[in-house]
Amino acid sequence: MRRVPSRSLALLVGVVLAVVGTAGTALADETEQAGRYVALGDSYSAGPLVPPQTGQPAGCLRSGANFPSVVARGTGATDFVDVSCSGATTADFAAPQKVTFGENPAQFDALDGSEDLVTFTIGGNDIGFGEIIQECALRSPQQPLGAACKDFYGDQLDRRIAETAPKIAAALGEIGTRAPGARVAVVGYPSLLPDEGPGCFPVVPFSPGDVAWLRGIEKELNAMLGAQAAAAGATYVDTYTPTVGHDMCQLPGVKWIEGLLPTSPAAPVHPNAQGMEAMGAAVLSALGAPVPSAA
Repeated sequence: MRRVPSRSLALLVGVVLAVVGTAGTALADETEQAGRYVALGDSYSAGPLVPPQTGQPAGCLRSGANFPSVVARGTGATDFVDVSCSGATTADFAAPQKVTFGENPAQFDALDGSEDLVTFTIGGNDIGFGEIIQECALRSPQQPLGAACKDFYGDQLDRRIAETAPKIAAALGEIGTRAPGARVAVVGYPSLLPDEGPGCFPVVPFSPGDVAWLRGIEKELNAMLGAQAAAAGATYVDTYTPTVGHDMCQLPGVKWIEGLLPTSPAAPVHPNAQGMEAMGAAVLSALGAPVPSAA
């Protein structure tokens, strides 16, 4: 078996791990303004390295152009609180999260009971997002005609998704208790890889077999989030469908998800500013709020 992984690729993967491992009834009428809006979640809410980086602690890598900021503007929220943090898991909703340069308080503590809207992305780190990217980026190139990453994991990720489901249910239950008047939106993950076809090996170093498998894993994760949202009476926001065709294999300007080597300011394998704008538009549409027209 030939050794393909390079030192530079390992460094890029390290960046991904640093990003993901550190660290009611309101709005029922599209003309209704959100009063208090609290955004919870992981890096897909926070917007790591998307300028401007703002907020404390700095290690959360929270962007002033992330999708919660888009939603806050679109709903006209008068009190917007963003406590999302890169690397967060469901455990970090209820307990402080240590990150570089500080500690992010338990995200649930931002809820005071007066919320009209609560959004979150969570679950990717619970199933090991950073680890999966690392393993696939290093293993998959060794068998470009096979599916080395799929072979390595077997059904592990299916089990991890199943084990994360009750954690999502518990988080939704706690939000319902702490913010009983809020509309809650569970925001799914965007299209990271092409929705069909073999991918773009070696630019994104996943073999066609692993691309198909990873695509299925993401869809399975999103389906679980949708099912938990439905069971809790929350709104599920599909950000996958509106981002198809803008995955990390596309050219700069077309892609809304950056690859392992970003070409615009954003963390590897995360939405850039355009991706965050698209995710925000999907949330606003799901809420029945006016969606800003594209520039």
